[in-house]
Amino acid sequence: MTISKGLKQLGFTPEVDFVCQNDGKGDYIKEWLSKSAQPSDSEITTAANTFDTNYTNNKYQRDRVAAYPSISDQLDMQYWDKKNGTTTWVDAVAKVKSDNPKP
Repeated sequence: MTISKGLKQLGFTPEVDFVCQNDGKGDYIKEWLSKSAQPSDSEITTAANTFDTNYTNNKYQRDRVAAYPSISDQLDMQYWDKKNGTTTWVDAVAKVKSDNPKP
């Protein structure tokens, strides 16, 4: 789906601006629906590479989101920390951050 990723990175919306299809050999633009000019193959490829780079560079953020306790659990931790004078919530968040550091 390199073409779709590239077109999305360029700000186009699937099914609104374009329709892609895969013929078994690879993706291609089946139909161009946008009123804007269709980008060149090199523009699409460059944008797809940017999409992939951004996705790779932000892996730590996706890992962090998955590792955090749910909001309701975090609120419960904060309530009990306030009641008991503990640091359960701060400890939990600090662990997620230390286990998933920014690059």
